[in-house]
Amino acid sequence: MDSQAVISRTEEKMSKAVLHTVEELKGVRTGRASTTLLDRVVVDYYGTKTPLKQMATINVPEPQLITIQPWDKSVIPSVEKAIMASDLGLNPSNDGNLIRLSFPPLTEERRIELTKVVKHIGEEGKVAVRNVRRDSIEELKKLQKDGAISEDDYYREHDHIQKITDENSNKIDEMVASKEKEVMEV
Repeated sequence: MDSQAVISRTEEKMSKAVLHTVEELKGVRTGRASTTLLDRVVVDYYGTKTPLKQMATINVPEPQLITIQPWDKSVIPSVEKAIMASDLGLNPSNDGNLIRLSFPPLTEERRIELTKVVKHIGEEGKVAVRNVRRDSIEELKKLQKDGAISEDDYYREHDHIQKITDENSNKIDEMVASKEKEVMEV
């Protein structure tokens, strides 16, 4: 293995950490209805844990409403149960064919709580990026110790890894700031 393999693996792992953070942030509720909020809802479908989006049509007919139309009407109670068990804080209502999720406006207190959740998700993402950096630098040290790379190469690649780390941390900071702004919008 050489230093370029370490760098490319570092970039790949850090981009995965950023993508994971993006997915986590999508799950945070804002004042508007969005189908991405339901991406993590999993329904017990005849003993199998199935993502809601694989068993129903999900629409946003109004900014404050999501409708869910399961393809199999018999699972409506299971879908409602899964939504109530999720951390979305929504109460579903159904008419036998369609489940409606209405989004009441968020209170100022709830908005502040959600910004804390967003910051926490962002910090977890940055910790993951820093962990990748730590592991990569350890690999470089091992390569230098084994004589596979020179000391100059070690410091050059170390700086490169730090630059990649800073870029990914900044991406996460920008996403967090954007999400916080979205949450605080009235």
